[in-house]
Amino acid sequence: MPSLTRKMTKTGTRLRVLATFAAAASLTLALSGCTKLETHSPSSVRNAADTSATEAGTGAGANGAQARAGGLGTVDCAHTKCIALTFDAGPSENSARLLDILKEKQVPATFFLLGKGHIDTYPELVRRMSDEGHEVASHTWTHKILTDADPDGIRDELERPNKEIERLTGKRPTLMRPPQGRTDDTVHDICRELGLAEVLWSVTAKDYKTNDSDLITERVLDQSSRDGIILLHDIYDGTVPAVPGIIDALKKRGYVFVTVPQLMAPGKAEPGKVYR
Repeated sequence: MPSLTRKMTKTGTRLRVLATFAAAASLTLALSGCTKLETHSPSSVRNAADTSATEAGTGAGANGAQARAGGLGTVDCAHTKCIALTFDAGPSENSARLLDILKEKQVPATFFLLGKGHIDTYPELVRRMSDEGHEVASHTWTHKILTDADPDGIRDELERPNKEIERLTGKRPTLMRPPQGRTDDTVHDICRELGLAEVLWSVTAKDYKTNDSDLITERVLDQSSRDGIILLHDIYDGTVPAVPGIIDALKKRGYVFVTVPQLMAPGKAEPGKVYR
């Protein structure tokens, strides 16, 4: 018969192993951010707006008419298979060609622009993006990871591109995308203070890892679904050549391209909240 000491040793070993697995699982959850980050879908924004309109007695149709009058477009994404094309970290030397493609294909996009070395280097492209009906938003001034910055640093990273975009286009951004998608409660609070909603993504080609345009296209098509938000970067050489094929293939699947605000209309993204 095993001794009591041996039984206690085995029990202690098992407990230590279980504790190790539990700690590892907790660390994985913490690193993934799954336990803290609350995001909202485009459809939830639309549904909330329709509910509010119904309760107010105005009806969804009136609310939709107001959205169209505000320049959000005529696409009703509640009944249309919509998808949003977004580009980070421009403008760049590739952006003019991208704008030519979007104009030819009659596709609106949302641009999350960087300040230093981009907005200040290609101001004419920022103006062109706005003039041609694209949504112009912020991706910070220097691509600093906001969760590593103090509150004053976060404000500076967000305010500087906002001021420049407003100076160039006459419109102050209402959307921003945090570098690497990294955000936290402090970032949310400052975005709320500055009137900015945070927009993440549901589709990524990881075009920062490859210049293979065919692979970029394949990755986007494999992940795309209704109400999707596609993340691309027009600063990389393989991305812009992939865009015509992405657009044509998704149109064949019945998708209609819209900006991020159009994707949520007749609702609107609220400052301080995160959308994907």
